[in-house]
Amino acid sequence: MTFRKLSIPFLFAALCLGQATWQAVTDPPGVDWNGLTGARKQSALRILQTEECTCGCSMKLAECRVKDPSCGVSRKLAATVVKATAAGKDTAGIRADLERIANEPPAVLDDPVKINVAGDPMLGPANARITIVEFSDFQCPYCSKAVLQLKEVMRQMPNEVKVYYKQFPLDIHSEAESAAEAALAAQAQGKFWELHDLMYAGFPDLSRARILGYAKQINLNIPKFTADWDSHKFKARVEAEEQEGIVAGVSGTPSFYFNGRKYNGAFDAATVVAILRKEIK
Repeated sequence: MTFRKLSIPFLFAALCLGQATWQAVTDPPGVDWNGLTGARKQSALRILQTEECTCGCSMKLAECRVKDPSCGVSRKLAATVVKATAAGKDTAGIRADLERIANEPPAVLDDPVKINVAGDPMLGPANARITIVEFSDFQCPYCSKAVLQLKEVMRQMPNEVKVYYKQFPLDIHSEAESAAEAALAAQAQGKFWELHDLMYAGFPDLSRARILGYAKQINLNIPKFTADWDSHKFKARVEAEEQEGIVAGVSGTPSFYFNGRKYNGAFDAATVVAILRKEIK
């Protein structure tokens, strides 16, 4: 997996904002209060503000959620606090739960999170029981290898799986954002997956000339394609999907979510198919 490297301006702004406001945040990113209101919510929030995250950041849970919303550890521990509070546990009981969770090995599948897929390119039957959401980068070597594995998963489970693709170009990949915008320009003409396949098949060459060659190969309207691409028409959407990924816990590419549950293992078809069949049962 390739890990994301935040740009210095973005990181500095996020840290400054977090330092100024995290104690006052009443709804930390990625915390699902699951019906908690009033005194119970305030009680859970106080625990988030006083108990430390165990990811190694030395921050309180609420602080980590605000400053590093991609942290899966603070997300899981915050969910534990909410669940235990809803169950009526006292502070000592909740702390015992946090200690137990902190010492457990990482789960293969995290607790589900909400991911909006409206308008995203999709493959597979609309009524499939398993929804796979992939956050990916066209210049990531691990993403290019995952393409064939994902196709094999779909071949073995043609009626049970549908796949949505979300853009997550990494800062360390100089051509990834441009390729992401090109892919969305192709989607505007109904040809996202055709360009997707060609760009990954031709990895790592994502030069303008190569992508324009692909666009001609799949019979895109070239004037419209280049106008959309050159005007950065889809730049805001790419950035929005990156932020969705960060909030969902994406820290590198590729990242896969099965029915909203982040997968924390190697993405090979045999392993994934076994997990998905178990998930269906």
